[in-house]
This record gives sequence, C-alpha cells and structure tokens, in this order.
Amino acid sequence: MNDTPHAEDEPGFGFAPPPTDALVPAAEAKQPYRVLARKYRPSTFADLIGQEPMVRTLANAFETGRVHQAYILTGVRGVGKTTTARILARAFNYEAPGVDRPTIHMPTLGTHCQAIIDSRHVDVIEMDAASHTGIDDIREIIDNARYRPVMARTKVYIVDEVHMLSKAAFNGLLKTLEEPPEHVKFLFATTEIDKVPVTVRSRCQRFDLRRIEADALAAHLSSICDKEGVSIEPDALGLIARAAEGSARDALSLLDQSIAHSGAGAGGARIEAETVRRMLGLADRSRVIDLFEALMRGEIAPALGLLKEQYDLGADPAQVLADLGVFVHFVTRVKLTPEAARDPAATPEEARRAQDFAGRLSIRVLTRAWQMLLKGLQEAREAPRPLASADMTLVRIAYAADLPSLDDALKALEDRGGRGGPARPAPSAAQRGEGPSGEAPPFREAPRHTPSALLATDAPAPRRAARAVAAPAPRAQAAPAPTPQRRGPVLARFEDVVALAEAQRDIQLKIALERDVRLVSFEQGRIEFALAPGGAPNLHQTLARRLQEWTGERWMAAISQKQGRPTLAETREAESDRKLSEGAADPTVQRILEAFPGAKLTAIRKTEEEAPTPALDPDAPQPRGDEDVSYLDEVVTEDDL
Repeated sequence: MNDTPHAEDEPGFGFAPPPTDALVPAAEAKQPYRVLARKYRPSTFADLIGQEPMVRTLANAFETGRVHQAYILTGVRGVGKTTTARILARAFNYEAPGVDRPTIHMPTLGTHCQAIIDSRHVDVIEMDAASHTGIDDIREIIDNARYRPVMARTKVYIVDEVHMLSKAAFNGLLKTLEEPPEHVKFLFATTEIDKVPVTVRSRCQRFDLRRIEADALAAHLSSICDKEGVSIEPDALGLIARAAEGSARDALSLLDQSIAHSGAGAGGARIEAETVRRMLGLADRSRVIDLFEALMRGEIAPALGLLKEQYDLGADPAQVLADLGVFVHFVTRVKLTPEAARDPAATPEEARRAQDFAGRLSIRVLTRAWQMLLKGLQEAREAPRPLASADMTLVRIAYAADLPSLDDALKALEDRGGRGGPARPAPSAAQRGEGPSGEAPPFREAPRHTPSALLATDAPAPRRAARAVAAPAPRAQAAPAPTPQRRGPVLARFEDVVALAEAQRDIQLKIALERDVRLVSFEQGRIEFALAPGGAPNLHQTLARRLQEWTGERWMAAISQKQGRPTLAETREAESDRKLSEGAADPTVQRILEAFPGAKLTAIRKTEEEAPTPALDPDAPQPRGDEDVSYLDEVVTEDDL
C-alpha cells in the first residue's frame, strides 16, 4: 500500500518549497519527482518575472475596483499566460482572515487557493480550446454562466489556446462576453492573437506578456539552482537563458535536462558551459567570433577549419551560421549605437571584440555579410548535407569581403586611364591599410565612398512628373486674353490632357491615355485618335465626359481608322532604348561591362549639373520650383528599379 499522501493535500503544491528548510527533504521524499517547470511555477504576482507592466496595471485596477469582465493574455510559449490566468482566478476569489474582496496581495493561501492551483475548484473552470472547439462546448459555458458560484465569490472561465475555437463558437460567445453576469469573469490565453476575431478582442482587456530578458532569466535560474543545491557555471546559465529565447518554461526544461545530462545535484558534479553547449548543439561563441574575423580577413581555409572543428564537437552547421548572424547584428548595433556594447547578454570579451570590429568595418560590409548569412542559413536548413552548404556560404562571404564596391571599381578603371587621362600614382601603404612594414591589415575593411567624377551616374535624379497647373497668363503679343467663360486650364497639346488626368487623380484614365491612345489630331475642344491593341472601346466617351467635367467646356473625342502616332508609352520606351544603345557604346561603359561579366546596363541618369536647362514653351504651363516641364522624358530612379 502506498503511504504517499495525495499531492492535493500537500501544503505548497505548485509553489516553491516552503521556507522551513527542515521540511524540504521530508516533503520531497514523500512525493514523486516534479519537473522544475511545475515545481517552481509562480503562485503570486510577485513571483512573475519580466511582466512588471501587466502586474502594475492589475494592481491599480484591483485597488480602485476597476476590475474588467474579461482578459485576454497573449505571448510566446512559456512566458506565463496560463499561470497568470490561475493567479488572477485566485485574486478574484481570495478569502483570508481580514480579506473579503478581490486583491492581488495574497501572502498566504486562502480558502480557495489550493483548489484553484490544483485545477479542481468547482467555480474555476479551465477549458482547452484545442480539444473543445465547437459551439456545443461554448453553449455549455453560456448555459452554466447564468448560475451563481457554488463556493467562491466569482465564477471564472479560463480558456487556453482560445484562437482554436471555431467561428461559430466565437460568435456564440460574443453576447455573453459583452454582458456577462456580475459573478462571471473570463480569462483567455493564446499564442496567436491575430487569429482571435476582433469582435472578441474588443470585449477584453489585452495583456501582451513580454519575452523575459536573458539576464533576468539567468538570475532566476541561478536562484533555482541554489534551492536545488546544483552547482553551475555562470556561462552555462547564459547559454540556457539565450537558448530559451525569453521563455521561462523552456529555460527550466533545459535546466532540468542539463542537470540530468551532467549528473549534477546535491553534492554532485558542476554543470559546465562546455557540457551545456554540447548538449544543445551550440557553437563556442568565442570560436564563432574567431570564425567571423577569419571571414573578414578573407582567409577561407582557417574559416572552413573552424567550422569543421565546431561540427566535430556536435554543433549544427545551420546553428553556427545563425550564431554568426547574431554576432553580425551585434556588431552593427554597436557601430550605430555604442551603448549597445553594454548588453548584459554579451560577455566582456564579446563586447570588446564587437567594439573593435565596429570601429573597423563599414555598414556596407556588415549588411552584405548579414544578407549572405540569411540566405545561407535557409540553404543549410534545406540542404541534404548542411555542412557542405555552410562551407559554401562561408566561401561566398570570405570572397565578398575583398570585393570592391562599384564606386571603387569605377575609380580603378579611371585610374587605369579609362577616360583618357593620366594614370594616378599607386596608393601608399597607409592608403592601402598596410602597416609600416607592408604587412597585411588585421582584416579587410570595406572601401569607403570617395569623390569621383564617375559617381555622378549613381546620383539619384529627381523624378520628373507631369503636373497640371492653372493656365498661365499668355504673352500680350501671342494671343488675346482668355474669355471670361473659360473656367479650366488651357490644354494646348495632348500631353496637357494626360497631365490634367494625373492632377485630378484619375490614374486609370491617365494610364489608358499613355498606353492606348495613338493620336491622329488634337485641337481645342476636339481629339481624334486610334486605339492601340487592347484599348477600351469606350475610351473616347470617357475622355470627353471627364474633360467637360474638368474644364467646364464641351470636348469631342473620336476614334479614327487612321494609324496615328505612337503612344506616349511607346515613345518613352523607344527613347529609353535609344539612350541605352548610346550609353552601351561609350568606351567607359564597355570597359565596366567587360570587368563585370554578366552585368547589364539598365538605366542612364544625369546629375543636376549635367542636365540641360529645358527651353520653356510660352504657351505651356510654367513650372514651379524644381518641377520639370517635360511630359515625355522620364528619368529612371532607384524606386523604378
């Protein structure tokens, strides 16, 4: 016969061990082993770590009596959603000597606390929405909500993973959720808040439980190790805290696994960081930094050796690439905000080396390495041989570390006499980044931008846009003043019509005019054109109606059987092809294309200094500020690419 008392009868079940040290060994000897995640589950709001904003809000709400009818708790797995719901259920029904109202201050177990913690209280109903998704389950809640609680002050419904309810179940719950009886409270928990209908979310107070910071999680694990009599290295705690990714439950589960893996315990072995690293399949972070330095030097052989070394020790190649990406991100943050070096999750050695890299690497190199690692990580996870895929990623990064930027490549071509000028003298050792004796620099730095005449081709040109403006005052000798009946702008040419459509925000008509209209004739009040293949048959009717609305005058638009001139879109495309052909014939461009096999000329831009001043048409609308008067010429910008 088993003399072990039932867990429900134990004081402190679900809590940290009682404070009396003499009772701890006896209690543990009489009960089965409980995993750390259950043994040290928070029982009060004071035990929650990393959720101070939520605790403060609830404390003020309970103190002022502004307790809401429904709460929805969201966050990643293991941050305490269900635990918080149970603590709230205790707070609603806390009864102790001298306490007869809801409160979050629960220094001792109340009348209903133990039963609520054990999930066996008749008035606190927990439902797993993953296995009870239908309208029938919700209908049962709605029917029972009408009756007052049996024992406690408040009837509480805790619905876990609420996002898995069906649409009918959500709809059936809406009315009761909006106007529940005074004795009913709803507590919802979910990891996917976006799947909960907005009609449900709007009826609840929402709390987003944050990921727990690595330093706070490590301190929590350290206190638990002290209670368990387990000796563990601080670096090992840091590894577990980072691997948990802000989840307290994951951290406790990993700590449980580390204790079993190391054979640690009261008087047992010490948990070392290297043991935890091998158990988790992680790479040595110091060796990861060495790997990063080798890549930035362009030394691929040592880099491949370091990766193979970590692989032989049990590290996953994809995880090594992920750790490299984390360090690249850390270096980038340190470069942009030096205060980031004081990150508590980073060791002093990591911070020192990150500061060194941040001072010597450019943003261009760091962002390029990040993009390559991101792509390589995906390839390594999908490849049949992850190590080979990771090797090839490192090869790309190492060779790209020495790849010149486009600016420097153009400058080098110019130094070779690409523009017919004299070749420039070779750079000095200091300019090349070498030491006094000519030795190589510690690692290759990304070349910096340098002023060059060739850089003008990369300068962003202002986008030229057609804008319709009010009719300008014509010259006295050109034409008589407009009659008082004229209310709209003067449309002197077809391009003005297109500009007017754009100014009136009729983008569909503007596109149709540019793409489908082959103009035959244009005069004030009359437009004749042929339709391009695919054009709308009623385009002429739409155009005439719009012009009358916008100008206040009657316009006639007709479709002609004549061929007509090319459309505006065809004209722009032909002009762009002509410019590209002329640009491709330039000797400098030809040398660039030869130097970069596979490169292709896609656009030609002009700087403001090189752009000619347009001749103004006195009858056309005058530009304002830096607006361009050209309606047909289009300059390709980086947005277009």
